[in-house]
Amino acid sequence: MSTASEIGASPSGRAAAKKQLSDRFKTYKHVWVFIEQERGQVHSVSWELMGAGRKLADKLKVDLAAVVIGQEGEASQAAAAESFCYGADLVYMVADDLLKDYRNESYTKALTNLVNSYKPEILLLGATTLGRDLAGSVATTLLTGLTADCTELDVDADGSLAATRPTFGGSLLCTIYTLNYRPQMATVRPRVMPVPERRARPIGRIITLPLGLVEDDIVTKVLSFLPDRDSARSNLAYADVVVAGGLGLGSSENFRLVRRLADVLGAEFGCSRPLVQKGWVTSDRQIGQTGKTIRPKLYIAAGISGAIQHRVGVDGADVIVAINTERNAPIFEFSHLGIVADAIRLLPILTEAFRARLSPHSRDRTAR
Repeated sequence: MSTASEIGASPSGRAAAKKQLSDRFKTYKHVWVFIEQERGQVHSVSWELMGAGRKLADKLKVDLAAVVIGQEGEASQAAAAESFCYGADLVYMVADDLLKDYRNESYTKALTNLVNSYKPEILLLGATTLGRDLAGSVATTLLTGLTADCTELDVDADGSLAATRPTFGGSLLCTIYTLNYRPQMATVRPRVMPVPERRARPIGRIITLPLGLVEDDIVTKVLSFLPDRDSARSNLAYADVVVAGGLGLGSSENFRLVRRLADVLGAEFGCSRPLVQKGWVTSDRQIGQTGKTIRPKLYIAAGISGAIQHRVGVDGADVIVAINTERNAPIFEFSHLGIVADAIRLLPILTEAFRARLSPHSRDRTAR
């Protein structure tokens, strides 16, 4: 269903494939963004996707629609109203008390019914736990293509969605096209796209569709809700300052140098994938394609080589400071400030220098 663009590939081959789009798909228009909400809270990735969706819709000269699926009541209405403030031209809504908690069967039914009824050309979802589960199920039900964990979205000259994602363990970037099926679906991880400016706007057109299910139709039952106590272990994705370490630190004991600097800066600490694989750091601290994507104001990378897999996770940082002994390390190609030095020796010096200059309110000062 999908094809990866290749260097040197014949454009005529791809153009010929485009001509195979059946007549029933030619009526599919507009860009949709799924607004993810749980327990009345909208996930911020939804607003990030609204910004990306607005750009795609403007290029295609079509509408941008938000899709709100959830419990009937104030929370769903508020999510719909907020969607207009982030650029939606209209909202499609399925609101039912059966949708209070996420269940794959009910949410897949709601979203596929909307797609079959109103026929979007592009459908975007967040690559969250919920979004990944829902996107795969919807794409399978609709028999269409899905590009997961995208880092860039665009439309090419003939209006096809060009979804770029890392591949082969993060060593290459690949652009995927869904040529002959609709909708073209993609998921994007949180913090990959910037949040657009919120602008107060009146509530626009809201199109509702009934769920068409009763409780007995849904196999999965919600017995109780237990919040994940470990979910707050790290706040990497939303931290203003992040300090991270890689294999260049040499040992798990030396990783303490990263944590000490982070403590002084009032920052979060993270690591590259090899440190998680070695068991030095827990997986919730991993930064990169298979870990967390971050957009801090300041990112300090100590002993990290900077492979594409890691770069994907930090490209949105305002300032990247890299410390590495290897003058030709890939991380120096995209860092804003590079220091060729032994991180094991430099980190304690930086820690003491910051400790001497920063007040106890370092978190507030460094976040400005």
